[in-house]
Amino acid sequence: MQQDAALAGLFEEQRPRLRSVAYRMLGSAAEADDAVQEAWLRLARTGAGDIDSLPAWLTTVVARLCLNMLRARVTRREDPLDDTVPEPADEAGADPEQEALLAESVGLAMLVVLDTLAPAERVAFVLHDMFAVPFDEIGQMTERTPEAARQLASRARRRVRGAAPAARDAELAEQRRLVEAFLAASRGGDFEALVAVLDPEVVLHADRTAGPTPEPVDVRGRQRVARGASAAAARVAFTEPALVDGSVGLVMAPAGRLRLVLTFAFTGGVITAIDVVADPERLREVRIELL
Repeated sequence: MQQDAALAGLFEEQRPRLRSVAYRMLGSAAEADDAVQEAWLRLARTGAGDIDSLPAWLTTVVARLCLNMLRARVTRREDPLDDTVPEPADEAGADPEQEALLAESVGLAMLVVLDTLAPAERVAFVLHDMFAVPFDEIGQMTERTPEAARQLASRARRRVRGAAPAARDAELAEQRRLVEAFLAASRGGDFEALVAVLDPEVVLHADRTAGPTPEPVDVRGRQRVARGASAAAARVAFTEPALVDGSVGLVMAPAGRLRLVLTFAFTGGVITAIDVVADPERLREVRIELL
């Protein structure tokens, strides 16, 4: 009995780190908790007697569980995009506040980009670049050589970082200023601040998946667009700036799964057009990169 309690105590010391690893791999707090709990069950069955390094052993178990879960998503084609855009509370088994805190700690845009990687690439990148796991260990987890594991992480790193020409730095900085001001005002329901960043004739277009009606929605004029944006606080809690097809936009990703993007047009220091995209087919074609 004392041995069981001691083993449980050792595991609990590792739980926060294991959950952090699993969340970055899976992008879902509920799935991360499942993976960590399964690791505990395996440890309880195995015991710690023949384990040289408990942290390393547990990391390996969690990584393999996550890799299998990521592969299962692909095999079963369980695409998280559907025909509607649920509010964050609709995520099965999710605590919206907890998900928001976890996503903030990692970065929603990071989770969205990670979700575009192949399962083995995601595991290799997360373990090496975020948790400094050696490539020989990653190779064993992914059933590859250390050099192949290195290549997986390298490919993932290029996808995650993206690249923007230096000549566009000033342009992107101005776009980011406007988009972040729009997001902050939307989160705070600040109507006047929203109006300040919108052109008087701004046009917002939302596809039929994003809108409240079965048809696409078009809204013209900054007063009307500002009213709609200030009423969307529940959604913007899971929204973050990112590069969307090379320009600064917004991604909404509850539980780390891309649900919606906003792209913007800019002229003369204000936003002149907003395109709200939630259609799954269109989202599959969008290129998301980190700012």
